[in-house]
Amino acid sequence: MRLAILGTRGIPARYGGFETFAEELAARLATAGHQVTVYTRNHTAVRGVRVHRGAAVRRLPALRFKALETLSHTALSCLDVSRASFDVVLLCNAANAPLLPMLHARGLPVALNVDGLERKRRKWGPLGRGYYRACEGLSARWADALVTDARVIQRYYRRAWKRESAMIPYGGDLPVPEGDDALRRLGLNDGAYILYVSRFEPENNPDMVIAAYRGVPGSTPLVMVGGAPYAATLIRRVRALAREDPRVVLAGPIYGEGYRQLLFHARAYIHATEVGGTHPALVEAMGAGRVVFFLDNLANREVVGDAGVPFSIAGPPRLEEVLTEYLGDPKRAECLGTAARVRVMAHYRWDDVAAAYERLLEGLCSANPRA
Repeated sequence: MRLAILGTRGIPARYGGFETFAEELAARLATAGHQVTVYTRNHTAVRGVRVHRGAAVRRLPALRFKALETLSHTALSCLDVSRASFDVVLLCNAANAPLLPMLHARGLPVALNVDGLERKRRKWGPLGRGYYRACEGLSARWADALVTDARVIQRYYRRAWKRESAMIPYGGDLPVPEGDDALRRLGLNDGAYILYVSRFEPENNPDMVIAAYRGVPGSTPLVMVGGAPYAATLIRRVRALAREDPRVVLAGPIYGEGYRQLLFHARAYIHATEVGGTHPALVEAMGAGRVVFFLDNLANREVVGDAGVPFSIAGPPRLEEVLTEYLGDPKRAECLGTAARVRVMAHYRWDDVAAAYERLLEGLCSANPRA
């Protein structure tokens, strides 16, 4: 297969879940003998990297505006793909659905990973929310294959748009890191800090997590890993809250080996995301055997099941209450961490994810009426 992956910020992964997905999937498909090209935005690319883990890296520019960055880069990618020799395209993000006709005009079958319900993110106004809802409909009508990453999203597309989809989640079985230099740079000790990893956007609640942590007794650090290019107001609030609690460590965005070190050496992990399906950082924390405290909603509960501790923003139970209870009972927390890893190995392995995508994409190639 000659496969193009479009619609993410690209690889090496340096932003969020879609980028981790693109990297892990591309690497495994390349190892399986397929020719994989991942389209990458100039400003997020690593200089000089043209091949990463066996996949080609194709760099193109993007307009650096919140409402236009994704669509502008994907439009250029579609034009570039149309001039190259590919058999199939994996398009990420329902926001790119209006560009599907560009790929179909060149006879290319397209699998579209719609991600979560982006219109529910608080950063979008009425126009943005309307656009994303329209894109859901276009995704359902135009994609050759629709991919959802959680049962709750799969059910939504079936109910709202009468379209079946292939449910393929993300993986969480990351390799165990070597060394601990990321911990030493931040002045942390093994198993002696709580970790939060997410983009600092309103629906991921980084400010709520810091505010709740005030109610947790003790001196255990809370390490906040993340950032966001279009959330200056929220980031200022996060920094202000962090200044009020000396236990809070704002580590900024950390990727690759450093991220894995922080994950595998953490005492516990907090996941406070409201929107989306299967979140890579959540399943990665589970795969690392951490006890996870997760915001209780349908998507997060689908992933965690009984292998973690739910909390509510409105409460009860509030985050500070469950953290205080479980951190005071190490044996109970350890049992949950073990259960989380077992759940990931049963349902969220990257090799299984890649095999499912391989079957789907090869099926599109075989059935392509445009070839």
